[in-house]
Amino acid sequence: MGYRIPEETIEKIRISVDIVDVVSEYVQLKKQGRNYFGLCPFHGENTPSFSVSPDKQIFHCFGCGAGGNVFSFLMDLEGYSFSEAAINLANKVNIDLSDYEQPTAVSDKNNEASKMQEAHELLKKFYHHLLLNTKEGQPALDYLTNRGFTREIIDKFEIGYALDSWDFATKFLQKRGFRPELMERAGLLVKKEDTGTFFDRFRNRIMFPIWDHQGKTIAFSGRVLDKGQEPKYLNSPETIIFNKSKTLYNFHQARLAIRKQQQVVLFEGFADVIAADTADVPNSIGTMGTSLTDEHVKIIRRNVESVVICYDSDNAGVDAALRASIMLGEAGCYVRVATMPNGMDPDDYIRKYGAEKFKNDVIGASLTLMAFKMQYLRKGKNLQDEGDRIRYIEDVIKEISSLEKAVERDHYLRQLSSEFSISLDALKTQQLQYYKSERKKRDNFSSNRNNTKAKPAVSKHLLKAYHNAERYLIAYMLRSRDIAEKIQDQLQAEFNIEEHRAIVTYLYAFYEEGFEPDISTLLTRVHDESLKRIVTDIAMMSIEEEVSDSVLSDYVKQVLNHKKMSMIKEKESEQLEAERSKDYLKAATIANEIIQMKKALI
Repeated sequence: MGYRIPEETIEKIRISVDIVDVVSEYVQLKKQGRNYFGLCPFHGENTPSFSVSPDKQIFHCFGCGAGGNVFSFLMDLEGYSFSEAAINLANKVNIDLSDYEQPTAVSDKNNEASKMQEAHELLKKFYHHLLLNTKEGQPALDYLTNRGFTREIIDKFEIGYALDSWDFATKFLQKRGFRPELMERAGLLVKKEDTGTFFDRFRNRIMFPIWDHQGKTIAFSGRVLDKGQEPKYLNSPETIIFNKSKTLYNFHQARLAIRKQQQVVLFEGFADVIAADTADVPNSIGTMGTSLTDEHVKIIRRNVESVVICYDSDNAGVDAALRASIMLGEAGCYVRVATMPNGMDPDDYIRKYGAEKFKNDVIGASLTLMAFKMQYLRKGKNLQDEGDRIRYIEDVIKEISSLEKAVERDHYLRQLSSEFSISLDALKTQQLQYYKSERKKRDNFSSNRNNTKAKPAVSKHLLKAYHNAERYLIAYMLRSRDIAEKIQDQLQAEFNIEEHRAIVTYLYAFYEEGFEPDISTLLTRVHDESLKRIVTDIAMMSIEEEVSDSVLSDYVKQVLNHKKMSMIKEKESEQLEAERSKDYLKAATIANEIIQMKKALI
């Protein structure tokens, strides 16, 4: 095997971990019957086709075909090696692996990432200590206290203080065995070009740790204390452990509140997230100084459907909120947009008006996406002017035409009719014209591009009888050792599908080693990813709890007869060829062989 952790320890980890708990850290799951379902983290979808079985301790996506056990889930999603997945899971269930040698397969890059995270964790704790327990940190603590930061908030967000020193962190890290070159790549130090010496990136700043979605510290943002110091916020550069386009601030702490409330509130930066948390909005997350990305959207949609966007109320913030709302809406989210008086950001609003007013009048009074678009389309238009008014109405009707639900379209058309005293019938006629025009454009575009209707990630088609028979046999064999032994006696590995032959070979060996039926354990022995997918697909099939010998016998017949029928077809081709060559004696001989072969069919 490619790892040095003993098999019995791997098995101990496997039985100690619940795959539902692990997957739930990445995907919002809902129980349906015996299994849990959610949006697949391996491909984009709006309708849940990703299933997790707590009984079998496996996952399978009916859309893209991804499947496996808890180890392969982390390997596929996080890019871990098997050993790294095992170590990660062992940490979750407090199984000590310190006695085992690290696997040689772990790459230098992963070793570097581990050291970078370790350095960030160490500095975070030290910065936090400096803020709370030293005279050097007192001015920073006073500043935070005056801004309304309580000790509880400072502890929760692990806020700290970086000393006004050029080399304190440099020496601190070097003394603990961290190479300056690596710490530079981690974004903690800066190298002078002329001398090649290193100095601290963060100096005399209030330090806000940035975490990944599992709660590991991967970066910092430092805020100035002195007004003359620039920039106001200094952020870590992107590194192998910190990617802004994939990081959502506070996600690890907000996850439980998000799932409890079935809603997330999205902000533009970490300062607004902290302010919102103080205002009792614990389901708050934020982007890290970047626009919302497709990766952000995927993470959000996997975990929740309802999103409230709360960005700054200046022009840039409103434009960004519109872009974000469209992206989230296209991903299948139900989007609302919170608005504030012009020029204010959430942090300003909360400090000026208080937590209660923010919760009720901003978050609680958020607009539907369509209502926000209507408000946005008013910008720069004088609705007292006839031309601007008509242009606004036309713009709104175009947006209404894109709404899927007839009730919504009717609701907003009636709003327009009431506000501008325009006939509802006229508005409906105009809206229908836009709808037909847009549909024609889409149809023409599809035709010109030779596009066909979008297909699911995995093409589902009717399987032939023998193929289905083999799948059902394997499904029952996965569930019962006795059935597997019966099938082995009758078929050995003489399945028609090559992948099925490989799977039953693994399965026979698995049972011969003395294992009881356990799909998750079996998957640790299957190293081919495509085979793992097929095993999980078959294991998730709906089959009867009990199966009779006669039903199994029918499946076996289908399997055996297919091979015989293939041979008969070959003989029929040979007979036809002999007749074309006018070799009637050979044709007659082959015909007799075909008769005997057909008699031999079960």
